[in-house]
Order: sequence, then structure tokens, then C-alpha cells
Amino acid sequence: QVQVVESGGGLVQPGESLRLSCAASGSIFAIDSMGWYRQAPGKRRELVASITSDGKFNYVDSVKGRFTISRGSVKNTLFLRMNSLKPEDTAVYFCNVDAMVDSGSNYVDYWGQGTQVTVSS
Repeated sequence: QVQVVESGGGLVQPGESLRLSCAASGSIFAIDSMGWYRQAPGKRRELVASITSDGKFNYVDSVKGRFTISRGSVKNTLFLRMNSLKPEDTAVYFCNVDAMVDSGSNYVDYWGQGTQVTVSS
């Protein structure tokens, strides 16, 4: 199967930066897209940013110009650089990987356990 692990969350003050990391491992035949989602208390999980295998980016409007998603040089790694953080960015951030485990299977969404990001003065 596929394992997804996030890291890099923490407590920061408004205006500061954080960099989240994600690593996918296991029986991965191909990846269609990778992305970051977040879920704040009492709210639904929302897409923050994603990148497809052919390099197309997508960002939620609230983070455009502040967050940058990128694929790592190490295979199946993903990063989210978050600048100018705001209190409303506080949430648990999840890494999502849309992966195929062999040539005869379908793409399936795999999720990490999440990493807490708290922005507070």
C-alpha cells in the first residue's frame, strides 16, 4: 500500500513563514497529482494547493501570492511554503496523493495523518 507522512507544522506568529513537507512511499506505480488540504475546527476540509503530474498548479484564492507548492527532487515528495501567515490559516494540514499501485489498478486518494499549523500572537 501507500504511506503518506507530513511534517513541518508548528506555532508561529502572524506574518511568519512555515514549510510543510510530505513524503509518499510504498507500492507506488504512478502518481497523478499531489496536494495539500486543510481543515479548521468546525469547518470542512478544503483544498489549499495541488500540482498535477504534468505540472499544472491550483491554489485556493485565499492563499494565492502567499503559499507555494512544489515537488521535491526526491521522488514522491511535496512541499508547501507558506509565507505571510494569518490567524485564519490555522488548521490541520493534510497531504493528499492520487496514486496507482500497479498498471492494472485505478488511481486512489491516499492521505497523511495531518500536521497542525497554528498562527497566533
